Amino acid sequence: MSASTRIPTESAPRRRGALLPTLVVVSAVVLLFVLFTSIWTDRLWFVSMNYPQVFTITFVTRVVLFLVVGLIMALAIVGNTALAYRLRPTTRPGPMASELLERYRETLESRFVQIMIGLGVVVALFAGVSGASQVGTWLSWLNRTPFGVQDPYFGFDVSFYVFELPWLRWVVAMVTAMLVFSTIAAAIVHYVMGALRVAKGERRTTSRAAQVHLSILIGLTVLCFAVSAWLDRYGYQTTTNQLLTGMSFTDQNARVTASLVVAIITAICALLFLSNVFLRRWMIPVAALVLAVVSSILLTLIYPAGVQAIEVNPNEPDKERPFIQAHIQATREAYGIDDVEITNYDAETEATAGQLRADAAALPGIRLMDPAVIAPTFDQLQQVRGFYSFANVLDVDRYVVDGQETDAVVAVRELDIDGLQDRSWNNVRTVYTHGHGMVASYGNRRQPGGEPEWLVRDVPPVGKLPEHQARIYFGEQHADYSIVGAPAGTPPVELDTPGGGEGGGERRNTYTGEGGVPIGNWFNRLLYATRMADVNILLSGRVNEASKIIYNRTPKERVQAAAPWLTVDSNLYPAVVEGRIVWVVDAYTTSNNYPNSHRISLDQAISDTQTRGTTVQPDTRVNYIRNSVKAVVDAYDGSVTLYAWDESDPILQTWQKAYPETVRPRSEISPALLEHLRYPDDLFKVQRDVLGRYHVTDPMAWFQQNDLWVIPNDPVAQNNERENPYLLSIKWPGDNQAHFSQTTVFVPRGRNNLAAFMAVNADTASPEYGRMRILRMSDSQQVDGPNQTFNAMVTDEAVAMRLRPYLNQGAAQVVYGNLLTLPLGGGLLYAQPIYTQKAAGQGSYPALTFVTVRFGERVGIGETLQEALDQVFGGDAGASTGEVEEGAEPPVTEGATPGTPGEPRPADNPAAVRALNEANTAFTEAQQALQNGDLGLYQRKIEEARTAMQRAQTALGD
Repeated sequence: MSASTRIPTESAPRRRGALLPTLVVVSAVVLLFVLFTSIWTDRLWFVSMNYPQVFTITFVTRVVLFLVVGLIMALAIVGNTALAYRLRPTTRPGPMASELLERYRETLESRFVQIMIGLGVVVALFAGVSGASQVGTWLSWLNRTPFGVQDPYFGFDVSFYVFELPWLRWVVAMVTAMLVFSTIAAAIVHYVMGALRVAKGERRTTSRAAQVHLSILIGLTVLCFAVSAWLDRYGYQTTTNQLLTGMSFTDQNARVTASLVVAIITAICALLFLSNVFLRRWMIPVAALVLAVVSSILLTLIYPAGVQAIEVNPNEPDKERPFIQAHIQATREAYGIDDVEITNYDAETEATAGQLRADAAALPGIRLMDPAVIAPTFDQLQQVRGFYSFANVLDVDRYVVDGQETDAVVAVRELDIDGLQDRSWNNVRTVYTHGHGMVASYGNRRQPGGEPEWLVRDVPPVGKLPEHQARIYFGEQHADYSIVGAPAGTPPVELDTPGGGEGGGERRNTYTGEGGVPIGNWFNRLLYATRMADVNILLSGRVNEASKIIYNRTPKERVQAAAPWLTVDSNLYPAVVEGRIVWVVDAYTTSNNYPNSHRISLDQAISDTQTRGTTVQPDTRVNYIRNSVKAVVDAYDGSVTLYAWDESDPILQTWQKAYPETVRPRSEISPALLEHLRYPDDLFKVQRDVLGRYHVTDPMAWFQQNDLWVIPNDPVAQNNERENPYLLSIKWPGDNQAHFSQTTVFVPRGRNNLAAFMAVNADTASPEYGRMRILRMSDSQQVDGPNQTFNAMVTDEAVAMRLRPYLNQGAAQVVYGNLLTLPLGGGLLYAQPIYTQKAAGQGSYPALTFVTVRFGERVGIGETLQEALDQVFGGDAGASTGEVEEGAEPPVTEGATPGTPGEPRPADNPAAVRALNEANTAFTEAQQALQNGDLGLYQRKIEEARTAMQRAQTALGD
C-alpha cells in the first residue's frame, strides 16, 4: 500500500515540469510555421506575378544584412564582454563595495556562458532587424549610378549625396552604437569583477588590463564621433535652414569649418585615449574630451549664430545671393522644371463676334462632363446591379472614335461586395469574383435629358470602343481574396453577368487567366488557410485541383510589390488597349538627398479638393522626383508590366542594376498603349507647387518674395482646399492644333486675381510631350481668377433667372461642375457646366442642364456650350463646339427633369422657353450697353429682361 501511494507522488512533479517545456516547444513550432507560411506564400505570389527575382533579391539581401549586422554586433559586444571577464584580476585588492555587487559577481562566474549566449541573441536580434531594414540603402549604394552633375561646393557627383552619404552615415551610426554598447558592457564586467575600482582614497583604482581595454574602446568610439563630424560637412547641402534647403553663407563660412575643426579635435581626443594604453593616465584624455565637447558647442552653435547675427543678417540679400542662385538652379533641376517657358500675356478682355474662329480646334476639347460630379450618374444609369460600383471620381482618357481623337470620361464597373444580399462564404469567395465592363462617355456631349452620351455602356459592353476582355478581376476596389478556376468540363460557378444567359438569366464563367496562386494541392491549401485565417479553404468542395487564389488585387499594391523602390501615383486609370482592359499606373523615383534642392511634403503637395480628408501618399519628404516608370496592370489576370519612361534617370538605372530584368525598355511600349499614356497627375501637382515660388530665377526677387504664386481654392467645392488640375485638350496661343494637356492656374499670394495659366503637353504620342508653358498675366490689367469669376457667374442676373425655376421647385438642386480655364480668343475663357438633380431620394443623379461661360466681363448661359459662347461673343463665337455629331440635332432639354422622372422641366413649356430666351437676349444687350456707357439703354434692356422673366414664371405656373 505504501509503495502504491509513493508512485504518484514521485511522478506528479515530473508531469507538471514537462508542461512548460511542451508549451514552449509547441508555441515555437507554431510561430515558425506561421513565419514560414508568410515567407513561402509571398514567394508563391511573386512567382505568380512573374517577378520571382524581386522576392529572391529582397529576401536574400534582407537575410544577409540581418545575419551579418547581427553577427558583427553580437560578436563585438559579446567578445568585449568576454574579454573583460577574461582580464579579471586573479586576486581582488580589497573587499567588494557591497554584498549586492558580490552576488552579481558570483552569478556572472557561475552562469557566464548562459549570460553571454543570452546577450548575444538579444543583441543579434535587435541589430539584425536594424540591418534588415536597410535593404534599399544597401542596394542603392552597391549599384549607385553617377548623375553627371557636381555639387557647387565640394565638387562631388550628386550620386554621393543620394546613394553614398546615407549608407556611410548608417554604417558610422551602427559602428558607434556597437562601440558604445561594448564599452558599457566591458566597463560593467570590469567593475563587477573588481578590475575597475572607484573607491575613494585608493591610489590605484583600475587594473592595467582593464585600463588598456577601456582606453581602446573609448578611443575608437570617440574616433567614430570624429568621422561623423567629418561627414556632417557634406550634410549641410541637404539640411533645411531658416532660408532654404542647402548650403547658406553661414553654413559654408562657419558650420563647415566648425565641423572640420570639431572632427580634428575629436580625432586628437581619440588618439589620446588610445595612447592611454601606454600613458595610463585618465586625466589627460578625459580633459581633452571635455575640451572637445565644449569646443563643439562653441564652434557648431555659438560661433555660427554669431556669424549669422553679425555678418549675415545686416547684409542677408548680398551675402546669400550666390547660395540662393545655386539653390534655385538645383531645385529646378531636381523637379524637372528648369526648362519651363514663361511668356508675358496681355489677355484680351473685350469679346467680339467671331473672336474664337482661330481657336476652332480647341472648342471640342472643352469638357462638359465633370468626372468629379457625374459618378452618381454612372452609378444610376450603368451600375446594373447593387454589387457593382464605380469610383467616386471618374477618370479622363482619349480614344479615337470615328477617326477623331475624343476626350472621354471613363470608369470600370467593379465588384462591390457590400452590395450583396447573401454574403455567405461561397458567394463572397467563389461566385462574386469580378466586375464587368468599361463604361465611357464623351467628354463634351450629352443626351437630350442631360445624361452623358455613351461611348461604351451596359453588360455585356456595347458601343464604339473596340471589342475587349471585359472582366475585371483586379481593380481599385478589390480588397478581398477570391478563389477562382475549375477543371475543364466542370460547370462554371462564377457569376459573369446578371443577364445574357439562357432566357435572360445569369451567365456564369470560369477564370482562365495566368494570374493567381495555384492551391490545388493540400500543402498550398494549408498554407493559405493559415495565411488568410480561413479554414474554409481547407474544407470547401469549391476548392479543387484547378483552383487559384487571387489576392493583393489593387493595381497600386501590385506595382508597389513588383518595384518596391518606386512611389506610385495616387491616381491610376483604366484603358482599353489591344483587346484588354488595363490599369495605367505612373510611378516615380524620388530622393530626399538631392543637394541644395527645396524639400517638400509629397502628401501636402498633391493634396487638393479631390483628395480632401484622405492620405493619398505617405507623408514622405522629397526634393527630387522623376516619372521614371509607366506601369500597366491587366484587369483580367493581374499581370504587371513595367516600362522605363525616363531612361536617363540615374536612380532608375541604379535600381535596374539592383533588380535586373524587372523593367522593360521604353522602346517596347506599343503604339496602342502609347495613345493612352499621359503626363502624371502627382508629378504635375508637385511641379506646380514648386513653381509657385521657383518660377522666379532672380535671387533678389526670390529672397524678397514679392512674386509668389499659389494655387487658388476650388471655387465650386467651397472647402478651402486647392483647385485640382484639369485634363483637357487645349490650343496654346500661337499653336496650330490642340493638345491633350494638364492645366492649372495661379493667383498671387493673398489675392484672387489671375497671376498665370500653366499647361504641360500630356500627350505621350506628341513630340512635344512634357513641354511646360506658362502665360504670365500682365501687371497693368487685372484678369479675374477662378473665385472672382465663379462669383460673377452665379450673381449674374441672366444666370440667376435661368436657374431660379429649378430652385423654386424645391425638389431640385443645382450642382456646379468644374470651372475650366482656357486660353482662347486672345484672352482667358472660363467655362462651367451646371447640373440639376433631385434634392433627395433614391434614383437621384446629376444631369447636365446649362453651361455658363465668361470672357472678360461678359457672362453667357445656355443649354449648350455653343449657345453660351454665342451669347458672349456677339451672337457668333466663330466656331463649332462639337457637342453634337455632324448632321445631328442639337440636344434640347425636354422631358423629365434629370434624375427625377416624371417632374416637368421648363423646356416642356414653349411659352416659358420663349420668354427665357427673350430675357437672356435682353440681358446680353444690357451688358453690351453698359460696356458702351449707354446707361439709358442699359436700364431699358434690364426692364425688358425682368418683364420677360415674369412672363416665363407665369407660364411655368400655368
